[in-house]
Amino acid sequence: MLVTSGSEAILTLKRATDVVPIIMATVMDPVALGIAASLAKPGGNLTGLAILSLELTSKRLQLLKEAVPRLSRVAVLWNPANPGNVLQLREVETASQTLGLRWQGAAVRRPGELASAFEAIVSAQSNGLLAIEDSMLVSYRSRIVESVARIRLPAMYAFRQFVDAGGLMSYGPSIPDSFRRAAVYVDKILKGAKPADLPVEQPTKFELVINLKTAKALGLTIPQTILLRADQVIE
Repeated sequence: MLVTSGSEAILTLKRATDVVPIIMATVMDPVALGIAASLAKPGGNLTGLAILSLELTSKRLQLLKEAVPRLSRVAVLWNPANPGNVLQLREVETASQTLGLRWQGAAVRRPGELASAFEAIVSAQSNGLLAIEDSMLVSYRSRIVESVARIRLPAMYAFRQFVDAGGLMSYGPSIPDSFRRAAVYVDKILKGAKPADLPVEQPTKFELVINLKTAKALGLTIPQTILLRADQVIE
């Protein structure tokens, strides 16, 4: 069987085989991406764990706005090569209207485009940043966090790995936990279960992680209402 994560990798494997079982450790929304008939009955040779990023996108923007009341223009770091990111931008548009925010996308298809993306963010006079889930962006999280620090922007990330690297805040499911849960699917399929009959799981726990060292460096005071809801505060 095959175990992988991320929309691009999963879609690539799905096109390559409709026979070998595919376990998704993390995926945005397999139904929205057209790779599962439903969460309850995915069908075909694919199952696993969905992180339901569309719903989380608006929540992340809301939390960033709450943490930074002066927020008015958000830069959105995203990967156009990731089909899931394309869907998430629609949610960014809807959530921004609700929150009274303006937004501008900063597209990054490969690491070599990060520098130009941040130049565009500075030119747009953004005063906050949202990084959408993407495996390439996660791989270069230290570089991204350093670039954000240089231009002194408060930023919201999808995964706590960014906050551990020095980012301001993150909200989302635990990726290590998702991979551990993927092992349960591997075990069931090795014992004879069919992927089509195994429901796609949804996250049961979401982590809000805040880095107060980064907030201090930005001259930002995180409201107590946010700190009280945080699962972890890095001091």
